[in-house]
Amino acid sequence: MVRSVGVAEPGSVAQAMLAIAREVGGDHELAEQICQACVLGVDVDGAAISLLTASASRETLCASDATAELLEDLQFSLGEGACIEAALTGRPVLVPDLHHSTQTIRWPIFAAAVMEQSDVGALFALPLQWGAINLGVLDMYRTAPGSLNGAQLREAISAANMAALMFLGVRSDPGNGRWLDHSLHGRAEVHQATGMILVQLGVSATDALARMRAYAFVEQRLLSDVAHDVVSRRLCFTQDMA
Repeated sequence: MVRSVGVAEPGSVAQAMLAIAREVGGDHELAEQICQACVLGVDVDGAAISLLTASASRETLCASDATAELLEDLQFSLGEGACIEAALTGRPVLVPDLHHSTQTIRWPIFAAAVMEQSDVGALFALPLQWGAINLGVLDMYRTAPGSLNGAQLREAISAANMAALMFLGVRSDPGNGRWLDHSLHGRAEVHQATGMILVQLGVSATDALARMRAYAFVEQRLLSDVAHDVVSRRLCFTQDMA
């Protein structure tokens, strides 16, 4: 059954984000407040913000709930999905009905995993970019199918544009650039494991991450769990592996 959605007050998300900009300085707190503003103002059930999603150093700054976190982990592990496509193309990816959409043909493994492991019905991924700079993606989901109406889509796009500017401000502030330090985030082990695998196999960082993703897929494990085994030296990659 397609969800009947309400209309958020025009400009409500933008107003909330202006207040956030005045009060919040830290990167994780900023991401958390932006996600909360989108959940309330765009009428979605959850949101997440990932930075640098078009590169090997992707990391999730905030996921509003366990389902949003699962979506981010699946996309990062599998290397496909609405978020990855939005990051690579720089265009919004809107999937109002995950179960009946031709778009999911482009990410069959991700779509099947989402439908098996969650009750997500709709996905909306908007790139966080300003000019040629692509910082990452704002991901949102609904448990029931349903498109964003005109007002909600404008709110979402405005939120993504404002979020990009806000993170650019954080990035350009030498005293507030902590999100560039990957050692402080949950993806640290993935980066460390990538470095260990590139040494083990004599390949590039991109190829090392691809090998680890392939192994995680074959073993039906999350990429973060495989990375932990590599860093803990319980798993060593050889040329005959994925």
